Amino acid sequence: MRVFITAATVGEWMPCFTKLDKLYTEKSRRFKVYFHQSGVGMLASTFSLAKLVLEEKPDLLLQAGLAGCFNTSIALGKVVAVEKDLAGDLGVEENGKWRDLFNMKLEKSNYHPYEKAALPNQHIEKFNLLKLKTVNGITVNEITTRKERIKQLIKKFDPVTESMEGAALHYVCRSTGTPFMQIRALSNYIGERDKNKWLMREAMNNLNSTLIKYIDKLYKMA
Repeated sequence: MRVFITAATVGEWMPCFTKLDKLYTEKSRRFKVYFHQSGVGMLASTFSLAKLVLEEKPDLLLQAGLAGCFNTSIALGKVVAVEKDLAGDLGVEENGKWRDLFNMKLEKSNYHPYEKAALPNQHIEKFNLLKLKTVNGITVNEITTRKERIKQLIKKFDPVTESMEGAALHYVCRSTGTPFMQIRALSNYIGERDKNKWLMREAMNNLNSTLIKYIDKLYKMA
């Protein structure tokens, strides 16, 4: 089994890379873990992940990273699995409302790889090995800060996470039939710009300890 761990930046998986048992990266013949940097944002990630999938044909593509959180009832630092993702900024703002591609009839909501106007992970039941809390996410190219925009996104999509690469993973993997998982650690609440209130270090530590536990369990089950 060939497993690729991908993130926008190497820093997001570097602690896992340095601490992961060499059994998984070098010694085992039946199970191998590789690490990949996709770049930041939907454009870089879509190209990079498509290239990776077509050339390497992974048995599982695991995207890891930090994310902003819309739901203040969920504690920062928590690690979640994204069940459904979509592009949250692909559309038009009219009369205070957000209309996406499907509202504008530019795309059909059930045309592959979409399903009900979203990009769900059909493999999540099989690969959510640690039984992480599953949530819906949106992906944007510009981090959301305006209160009005936050309200629009919540009303339209009811998301928990916001990232800049998640939908790229879902789009590429659903398009190619590649099993995948998106795991995110919640580092900050959306709209909070006081970085003293963010939990970047704790989120990063939790993310990487979760990755190590996940690979341990996957190896035993593979």
